[in-house]
Amino acid sequence: DFLSGDCPMMGGSRGRVLLCGVSLCMLAGVSRCLQIGTQPLDWPSIGFEFRPTRTFLHYKFRNGVWDDGQEVDGKEPYIPVHIGATALHYGQSLFEGLKAHACRDGDVKLFRPKDNARRMREGADRILMEAPDEDVFVDACRRVVRANLDFVPPYGSGGALYVRPLLFGSGARVGLRPADAYDFIVLATPVGEYYSGGLKAVAARVVEDFDRAAPQGVGSVKLAGNYAPDLRPNLDAKENGYPIGLYLDAKTKTYVEEFSTSNLFGIDQEGAYVTPDSTAILPSITNDSLLKLVEARGLQVQRRPVTFDELQHFKEVAACGTAVVVTPVNRLRRDKTDQTFEYPGDHPLCASLYDEITQIQRGERPDPFHWMVEV
Repeated sequence: DFLSGDCPMMGGSRGRVLLCGVSLCMLAGVSRCLQIGTQPLDWPSIGFEFRPTRTFLHYKFRNGVWDDGQEVDGKEPYIPVHIGATALHYGQSLFEGLKAHACRDGDVKLFRPKDNARRMREGADRILMEAPDEDVFVDACRRVVRANLDFVPPYGSGGALYVRPLLFGSGARVGLRPADAYDFIVLATPVGEYYSGGLKAVAARVVEDFDRAAPQGVGSVKLAGNYAPDLRPNLDAKENGYPIGLYLDAKTKTYVEEFSTSNLFGIDQEGAYVTPDSTAILPSITNDSLLKLVEARGLQVQRRPVTFDELQHFKEVAACGTAVVVTPVNRLRRDKTDQTFEYPGDHPLCASLYDEITQIQRGERPDPFHWMVEV
């Protein structure tokens, strides 16, 4: 545990750790104090890419029990995997994504990690995996942030420490059966904005020739295998000037589902916040947060099936998720029907919600829902 203890800067020498203000004194083998954002990085320009950090955590589920997890040197970001692992052969693999933010008061806080833990457990239940319980999950996220405190982008830089928990079947199977062993990896990497330019509207295009998820498939869980099929359409969209692609329902191609890696919401002519409802859509924690913020303002919220043609009447359309936060769409193109919907202007509600949620994450305004968890 990260408890108060003697700090080498104060003359102590015991093998414990101390979180003192924005410094983390690590006495077990490392006689230094880590401080927020002290890595020599160009913080405003780091982008959304993997960067190696000091350490990652590795937990193992063996013989029906999770171990306490090991810190692994980030200079060797590799783990041995059995050639028969179910993750490799049958796709038994789930991941989550959340961020740790440097706040105005000097603390570092995670955004809604308990909700990520619950979503991982729900996904694991769908594909018969053994997931860590909520306490283990949250503690692992806190541990990895503490161990990489100097990689947390400093307050005011616009960045965050992205935390990626990964659960996969590591037990060997040849026949189609759940694994008897699982590994839980928690890595962290500093990131900037997913789309450069901050709250900047982007163009989107409907993905026509591919489906994201089947009506009774696994679109509602964060299965690793859900994302590989989007690589080709995603690249094709980008090469044609569309940073994001929008998927319609696989059965009728009539209803909106979600963007490649994020939920969709829109603002209709009456000012209601509208987001699609479908069993094939991943339940976004960011979208749920925006819904709560809108309800707290006394505005109407609608979670319901949304036809594609309805979008032409919306005042605002946006993507939302952990990585993109809120990204307005200024133009939506559907080639097959030769339709283009325009959303000009400053996207005022999108901008307002973006400001509110990011200010909560940075500790610049009250956190009425108690979403932020101290590291």
